[in-house]
Amino acid sequence: MKKLDVITIGRSSVDLYGAQIGGRLEDMASFNKYIGGSPTNMACGTARLGLKSALITRVGDEHMGRFIREQLLAEGVDVRGVVTDPERLTALVLLGVRDQEQFPLIFYRENCADMALCEDDIDPEFIADARCVTVTGTHLSHPRTRAAVLKALKLARENGAKTALDIDYRPNLWGLSGHGDGENRFIASDKVTKELQATLHLFDLIVGTEEEFHIAGGTTDTLEALENVRVTSNATLVCKRGPMGAVAFTGKIGASLDDGISGPGFPVEVFNVLGAGDGFMSGLLKGWLTDQDWETSLKYANACGAFAVSRHGCTPAYPSWEELQFFFERGIKNPSLRHDAELEQIHWSTNRMGDWPEMRVFAFDHRMQLEDLADEVGVSRDRIGPFKELCLRSVRDVAGDKSGYGILCEPRLGRDALYAAAGTGLWIGRPVELPGSRPLRLEIGPDIGSKLAEWPVEHVVKVLCFYHPDDDAAMKEDQEETIKRLADGARANRLEFLLEIIPSKVAACDDQTTAKIIERFYEIGVYPDWWKLEPMKSDAAWRHACDMISRHDPYCRGIVVLGLEAPEAELVASFEVAAKHDMVKGFAVGRTIFAGVARDWLAGNIDDQTAVTQMAEKYRALCTTWDAARKKSGGAA
Repeated sequence: MKKLDVITIGRSSVDLYGAQIGGRLEDMASFNKYIGGSPTNMACGTARLGLKSALITRVGDEHMGRFIREQLLAEGVDVRGVVTDPERLTALVLLGVRDQEQFPLIFYRENCADMALCEDDIDPEFIADARCVTVTGTHLSHPRTRAAVLKALKLARENGAKTALDIDYRPNLWGLSGHGDGENRFIASDKVTKELQATLHLFDLIVGTEEEFHIAGGTTDTLEALENVRVTSNATLVCKRGPMGAVAFTGKIGASLDDGISGPGFPVEVFNVLGAGDGFMSGLLKGWLTDQDWETSLKYANACGAFAVSRHGCTPAYPSWEELQFFFERGIKNPSLRHDAELEQIHWSTNRMGDWPEMRVFAFDHRMQLEDLADEVGVSRDRIGPFKELCLRSVRDVAGDKSGYGILCEPRLGRDALYAAAGTGLWIGRPVELPGSRPLRLEIGPDIGSKLAEWPVEHVVKVLCFYHPDDDAAMKEDQEETIKRLADGARANRLEFLLEIIPSKVAACDDQTTAKIIERFYEIGVYPDWWKLEPMKSDAAWRHACDMISRHDPYCRGIVVLGLEAPEAELVASFEVAAKHDMVKGFAVGRTIFAGVARDWLAGNIDDQTAVTQMAEKYRALCTTWDAARKKSGGAA
């Protein structure tokens, strides 16, 4: 059995996508960073659809190369074929959306890493592990990359794998036009036609737009071009026709494009045509490699292309398999798919990066409590920042290189610790509430979107709200509006959102209280990635809360249990109840770990290492307690 469904080969870049829509690239002031390059997009697009995908390319030995590798891993793409080039930079693309038809773009590919791909980068054992090898036209444009592609195709055919070509014709990448002509999709060239036709016999599937078949077939008459390709290749030919869908020819080319096999189309608003072909190819490969008929394969392809033209970015726009099935079952409600709230929620929640089946979080985001403590022992509040750095050290001592550990920290008092946690593999939550405020007020102020735009995307927006179902109407409206704006701001900035609710500090609670609060927030359109809940003592209370989340958001990341400075014995008891429920992923506890240590350290009674050791011991004990509770309940820890 082969371990991989498809290996794609070729370009890999960082796309810097203009955030402003409807203007010239010259007038775009900020950019969103995504992975790009057709083979890279396809590897991710097929992985999202459930195929076991891999990529062969080169990236630079620098930040952008690491970004591509990390994103591929997060998407579930096998990166054994991604070579780090010590001499060349990762390719960049600057691009934007001017209107439905114009998409200015500049390729920064002078001696870039992926164009240094060579035959030595093609591992025969790796190729032998795949059911299909898919290549794109750009890497047939240079003798070195062409040799690498031809070696991979030869090995694939020798091992009984399928082969596919996305013509992906970019004239300026073949040296036919200047740097400012990246938008151009067709310039006739006998040389390019000859180079392409010399390889067409090597493929089982060839895919292109009408213009791309024009270059492959050597004529601007589409049917004649298809006939010319058929002379040199027995491949199934799939011709993309834009809003008219696509047609497949498995044998003879008919008298009309309408004679080909077609699949259902999806009439959606065109927002951004960049990357639509790679989305289309991802869906087509999903159908083809799972032995669907061509009508079904084209249905998948057309739908994935529809998603791509409806959203910003290339890879970020592509659907998950769950999202695609939902789309097929429910149909189009809003032709502007990016404005379909139900669909966008599924898109977001089924394409999040990373996996956190267990959560052991040390919460040292406290501000008011530590400020009061510093005042009480008579030391400067400036000492709080260094103490939070010790908290981080204790987490890293316990976590080591293991996954499933995290912190809650904030930048006002704990900036250095927060910054030091970047890239460590820890889950990082960051609070935004004004401590103790009710009604809820945000420490980041009212301009939520611009403030969150400054955050790294690995940070999770965390907010604590003292909310109870029996609150009066004015209090509810005020707090709900704040949380709604915050949730929207987090999503707009591609940040996960954790909602912490504490009703017990407001009024009496029963087994239904928390579930009622959860239901209310879903009713107003707030879908937290994470919930942080009180350590409820009743199994019924946990069951009602978990059921409510599952009913409204089956893709929710889960729940973490907060501590409320409870004694360790009480936390142990609450863990044993909570751990029975799969929706509860772990804990986020703070004062139980650091309260006594903070007092001693701030007062000068213990040194740094003693503080770190004591907190690490308490934190490790809680981790052990949680893991034992989970194991006892039959969970995964």
